[in-house]
Amino acid sequence: MTDGTGAKPRRGRRLLTWVLAILVLVGGSGLAGYFYLHRNLNPGCQAPPTTSVCTRIFFVGNSYTAVNDLPTVFANLAWSGGHRVETGVEAPNGWTFIDHKLSADLDAKLSSTKWDLVVLQEQSQISSVEWLRQSDMYPAAHDLVAKIRAAGAQPLFFLTWAHRDGWPVNGLPDYSSMQSSIDAGYLFIARQEHSAVAPVGYAWMEVVKQSSDSGLWQDDGNHPSTKGTYLAACVFYASIFHESPAGLQYHAFLPDSDASQAQEAAASTVLGDPSKWAA
Repeated sequence: MTDGTGAKPRRGRRLLTWVLAILVLVGGSGLAGYFYLHRNLNPGCQAPPTTSVCTRIFFVGNSYTAVNDLPTVFANLAWSGGHRVETGVEAPNGWTFIDHKLSADLDAKLSSTKWDLVVLQEQSQISSVEWLRQSDMYPAAHDLVAKIRAAGAQPLFFLTWAHRDGWPVNGLPDYSSMQSSIDAGYLFIARQEHSAVAPVGYAWMEVVKQSSDSGLWQDDGNHPSTKGTYLAACVFYASIFHESPAGLQYHAFLPDSDASQAQEAAASTVLGDPSKWAA
């Protein structure tokens, strides 16, 4: 299962591809459990309110969002901090902004609920290469943002992490060079669209700098480990609620030291310079 580019299957085959990918993840050695570990503990927006506000967030992306079920990890973390949220997701394996722009299913989901925020996560290789950003990412992002705002929601760009070993065949020889390129791509389109950013890739790099063995990637050097997904959830928590996740008790089955490191990296990244990520 990859987040990579390649020949696109006909849309009629994509559902089958996605189902097979899930079966491989659930049954595969070293990957089992990523889809069932995280039961949603958040009561959501339909339950009797225990807080005055409930936030509805729809995640649009691919396997970077789906692996380990980021929306549910985020919802559980939010509840740990006293925030009711309701989440939705459209994240087929390998999908790009163009795929989502053309998706009638996304149109239906955007109009089915009064979403507050819609998270936009592009395929990582497209976001790391300038000519692909110009030809694919930016035009499709513009159209998606227009759809989101027409539905009464606000967009939030999910600035992702780079591959552990970069993408050498496309001139990105290591992690840091690929991350810098991804950063530039998301910050550019966010400024163009006057949209906020959840800087997951920046917090990811902060953790990488702290240890040669960050534990953020799976063995493929591409997809997130449980720690990587938890770090992303912490960044979304700080970005959406403008509060530090440090000290929250929901740890997604991680050791306390790993959870604390992720919480603190997210807080320092997002809240250390909030104007950098704001719309």
